Amino acid sequence: MKLIIQIPCYNEAETLEIALNDLPKHIDGIDEIEYLIINDGSKDDTVEVARKWGVDYVVNFKRNKGLAYGFMAGIDACLRNGADIIVNTDADNQYNGDDIEKLVRPILNGETDIVIGERPIDQTAHFSPLKKKLQHFGSWTVRVASNSDIPDAPSGFRAYSREGAMHLNVINEYTYTLETIIQAGRRKIAQKSVPIRTNAELRPSRLFSSMMGYVKKSMVTILRAFMMYQPLKFFSIIGGTVFGIGFVIGVAFLVMFCMGNGAGHVQSLILASTLMMLGFTTFIIGLQADLIAANRKILEDIQYHVRKLDYDKDRDSSENM
Repeated sequence: MKLIIQIPCYNEAETLEIALNDLPKHIDGIDEIEYLIINDGSKDDTVEVARKWGVDYVVNFKRNKGLAYGFMAGIDACLRNGADIIVNTDADNQYNGDDIEKLVRPILNGETDIVIGERPIDQTAHFSPLKKKLQHFGSWTVRVASNSDIPDAPSGFRAYSREGAMHLNVINEYTYTLETIIQAGRRKIAQKSVPIRTNAELRPSRLFSSMMGYVKKSMVTILRAFMMYQPLKFFSIIGGTVFGIGFVIGVAFLVMFCMGNGAGHVQSLILASTLMMLGFTTFIIGLQADLIAANRKILEDIQYHVRKLDYDKDRDSSENM
């Protein structure tokens, strides 16, 4: 049983060694632990620090490509190098390395394919009151969209079984955390949460420059994922609302017309007709989007089987060397 711990890095020379030193060297039930960093276009000595420490693999980008792209590139490298379990953590030592055992234990026990670390958000000193509220609201939104019970959706401290990792797809360029939970929830991939600890902040977050930027990007990511995985429901809600408003206005016009007051309210009839047509058109768009989503599910199944053949071939080749 091989565990590979991956760390996305962007100019992390000052904190990377601290994070690496905190990682476990042995876990009961794991035969081999290896370490991988994703160098996302760093301009400092991140790679030199990692190699000097003794990481096993380095995924290198010449320019910054973002957290989501780097995460998937790391998953690809871990699978190709024979990982049975993959743990993702941060280079700023935000998460307690000893808790990696908590993450992998449910996978080792065959209980689930994805484990997400639940941070003590309300007890985290460097989180502002506004950030705490937004974290809770964002997690609630993801739970509704994914039909799951994950309490800390933005947490990047998580573990994936080999099977679970091969099902991953990340479309947005911002972050993998929210989209992968919604995807797993809608595809009925087993996932659970475990409580974890956090360390003192070593540097400010680089994922967003402002709180409003974080909220905007997160909501766009959730909305886009909801449209992808439940398009008929999404467009039906919008179309039904618009159609309903138009219908109410139309009924009000008919009442006034029957009472002899319709002559001065022709614009209401035009507005009602327009809204009802827009609502019906939106519903038709939802049907078309639902058909596209059905095709996407077929393509994802094909992608999974291609990945399985490809990654298993690479693992067999590395084991025979």
